[in-house]
Amino acid sequence: MGFLKNFFDDVFADERPTAMAAPPTSSFEQLTEGQLEAHLQVAQYGDFTLTDAVRPSYNLEVVPSAGYRHDVYRDEENRADVPVLMAAASKERLLDIFMELIEQLGESVDVVLETSHGHRAGHHTDLYREQIDMPILQSILWDFEDLLTNDGCTGVAVLNPSVPQEVQLDEHKLLIAYGANLQSYEQILDEHKLPCREQMRFITEAEHVHSSNERFVDQFEELKMRLGMDGE
Repeated sequence: MGFLKNFFDDVFADERPTAMAAPPTSSFEQLTEGQLEAHLQVAQYGDFTLTDAVRPSYNLEVVPSAGYRHDVYRDEENRADVPVLMAAASKERLLDIFMELIEQLGESVDVVLETSHGHRAGHHTDLYREQIDMPILQSILWDFEDLLTNDGCTGVAVLNPSVPQEVQLDEHKLLIAYGANLQSYEQILDEHKLPCREQMRFITEAEHVHSSNERFVDQFEELKMRLGMDGE
């Protein structure tokens, strides 16, 4: 049970990723240690490469692939429907695309770090920093490329409340843009040759697991400090 115990108990061990967020009734519990380790090692699906942050279900209910679709977020507080673009990009292009997307938000933005380190599945903490210049933010984020790309417990959102629009690189390493007039964001996705597939499904829409390790916990604390964020 060595690896499986780490897998389900969220125990950090060495530099090996520790899988997270597997529900108690997860089908992963039915796998042998060998099957589980073999599945977690698979990152390539056709020409799409997953980051180290997340893995799909063992039976591949959703096969990871590149693309985007249009969606709608229902803002119950304001009784409004907010247009959404959701996209998945291969690991080697992910952060480049994210950086291009956030440039659409303007010269000064707010940033939110999302962390589920030390939390139970489904729980997280948001840390907020107002008004940071875009070049400074991008420089800091590039310094933490490994964390932002490969940690399944870290997400980042950049927003401009005056627009208002928001771009996320979430814990699953999906790219998500919210707000009206998203044409410029869609153009960037098209330029990177991400196909628009309105029926595509994302890894979040089926059973999946996240992974992290102690190194990423330390890096997150450093990123939080570099961004001047308070809070646990």
